[in-house]
Amino acid sequence: MLDIKSIRDNGAEVQARLHRRHPDLNLGDLLALDVQRREITSELQAKQSLRNDASKQIGKLKAQGQDAAPIMEQMKSLADEIKALELRSRELDEQQNTLLLGFPNLPHPSVPAGAGEEENVEIRRWGTPRQFDFEPRPHDELGTALGMLDFARGVKIAQSRFTLYKGMGARLERALINFMLDIHTGEHGYTEVQPPLLVNRESMTATGQLPKFEEDLFATEGGNLLLIPTAEVPVTNIHRDEILPMDALPLNYTAYTPCFRREAGSYGKDTKGLIRQHQFNKVELVKFCHPDTSYEELETLLHHAEVILQRLELPYRVVCLCSGDLGFSAAKTYDIEVWVPSQNTFREISSCSNFEDFQARRGAIRFKDATGKNRLVHTLNGSGLAVGRTLVAILENCQNSDGSISIPKALIPYMGGLERIDAIDNGAVL
Repeated sequence: MLDIKSIRDNGAEVQARLHRRHPDLNLGDLLALDVQRREITSELQAKQSLRNDASKQIGKLKAQGQDAAPIMEQMKSLADEIKALELRSRELDEQQNTLLLGFPNLPHPSVPAGAGEEENVEIRRWGTPRQFDFEPRPHDELGTALGMLDFARGVKIAQSRFTLYKGMGARLERALINFMLDIHTGEHGYTEVQPPLLVNRESMTATGQLPKFEEDLFATEGGNLLLIPTAEVPVTNIHRDEILPMDALPLNYTAYTPCFRREAGSYGKDTKGLIRQHQFNKVELVKFCHPDTSYEELETLLHHAEVILQRLELPYRVVCLCSGDLGFSAAKTYDIEVWVPSQNTFREISSCSNFEDFQARRGAIRFKDATGKNRLVHTLNGSGLAVGRTLVAILENCQNSDGSISIPKALIPYMGGLERIDAIDNGAVL
């Protein structure tokens, strides 16, 4: 959430930065409401002061045995006025909070200007896409032929965009999760957590999913608990409404969770295979850090996500999202995109973002600085990585002409020493 004081004091600058995201974003209604709210607050405080003065005067008159009835009668009228102003003040506070919750974060000055993904800026590439001496097959075809993925039964059990992992498919997915967690905890120093998969509305609001993106969420009956779209939500809320000691920063967490998304508005996109599912597995990285070091921490987090692809020897590129393609809560985002041979393109496998104090203000996540003052932390998160899309990349980049899959060397110990998943007679698969 944006800071109303900063908007009030630096309205033109904030407006200009919002226009970098979208030219239609306007602070006019918010600033007009803020003026009205402050006028009501000033009037309320003045009448409360009068009430306090009158109360003291009544006390003196009674102590002196004098008649305080006229002043007490005036107090009744004043009390009614104060009550009405308090009610109006609460209404305006709620209106202002609702408006503030609807504004996205401000893009960092280093974010390139642009309206959409076509204007994202490539930062670097790692690895060289493999040159096949045969026509590479798509992951859904390979996974089905190998008895690893069953899309038809996933639909039968649930609905479209759900998949049943079987045999070596389930084992490879589990191996990837353990591999990622071991790297992030053992080498990168993250603390592993297992958070709830259902969270309350306060948690979703703190990270920015609510109120704007409710249609993308799966909710329980009554809507009080919602399935997480990413582990970012419960892990960031670990420290909601807390004041952290400064010497504890940065705090680094990693979590494996299933994730659940309605994918509202994406119908017709990536309907085949594992690229866009309603349920998918992800290993997440979350950081709480000092504001002065958050952009250094963003580069570190990005590197930690890249390491996974490097160990798996999967070609990828890093792009910096332009202002018009930023997620709602992000001030700056790097996407890591892995090479997908059957599509002859790079596809997103991780987003690494610095939210600055946007989420911390919504969730009251603070730290006590060296002067004893409470300040908002900066929060960051990134996928380390999206597991299903990593499996996609392995199937497609490591496929052989006979339909078998070579296991990346780093993953062989996690597959019990298995070096290759061999093709089988698909007609015999149950």
